[in-house]
Amino acid sequence: MQLPTQTHDDGESSGFLIAPDPAAPRLTRAVKGHDQTGAEIEIRVVEERPLTIFLNAREIVTAMTIGDYPEYLALGFLRNQGMLKNGEEVTGVEYDEELETVVVRTAQETNYEEKLQKKTRTSGCAVGTVFGDMMEGLEETVLPTAELRTSWLYALSHKINRTPSLYLDAGAIHGTVLCQKDRPLVYMEDVGRHNAVDKIAGWMVSEGARAEDKILYTTGRLTSEMVIKTALMGIPVLASRSGFTAWGVEIAQQVGLTLIGRLRGQRFVCLSGEDRLVRDADVSGVAEEPRRAGRKGGAA
Repeated sequence: MQLPTQTHDDGESSGFLIAPDPAAPRLTRAVKGHDQTGAEIEIRVVEERPLTIFLNAREIVTAMTIGDYPEYLALGFLRNQGMLKNGEEVTGVEYDEELETVVVRTAQETNYEEKLQKKTRTSGCAVGTVFGDMMEGLEETVLPTAELRTSWLYALSHKINRTPSLYLDAGAIHGTVLCQKDRPLVYMEDVGRHNAVDKIAGWMVSEGARAEDKILYTTGRLTSEMVIKTALMGIPVLASRSGFTAWGVEIAQQVGLTLIGRLRGQRFVCLSGEDRLVRDADVSGVAEEPRRAGRKGGAA
């Protein structure tokens, strides 16, 4: 099943299958205010919209989102919650912009009443919610023995952090990028990093994309939620400009996920999955990043 896609091709965005479109009118709003001197200013701020996700006739959750790619967000959320199993036939994904709802329909009946009764609020900045046991399915997860070249990491960091985005335009947002080797493929943004990851997962479900040769890059912290979602998606590498949480590192080590953090300029830290790393880059050719770069690495 393939859903309609939107693309934006501008400078560093060339080569992406999906890239951010900072100029999209529904994603930001102009707001007037005053700066520290009292001068009147106008800036663009990110929109937040409720999106209610249904699985067949059952209402599952209402998420706060910027409003782009709602079908991917719904598919990916249900997939990452274990409510859509691998190979389960999705017969339709219907988005109603006026009602702000997405209905995902499956060939088989679904019943997740017991799972819905147990909720875990995650550390996502837009207050993510995980239903059921957060660790469910991790015991059986076997990640592939993929290769990760340091030259790919440096190339990805360089391109992603120079790609036009809502973050650079308005801030207050997270980005997640699905990559293959040194090529960024799909770049999603949202007010919560969990939403951005779910959009990636939804795209992969829709396109039938393989996970074993992919890298997931995020602008946010490497938390337990991010590690769990990446592992359950079958992606063997998770990288970020930002730092780690202890539980995120512990889970990554348990499942054998390669975890790369603080990736800036020539520097990075690997706290799990070192065996996949191939240090092939000549770091003398990698530019050091100024302490105050355009994209903040410590965004929550």
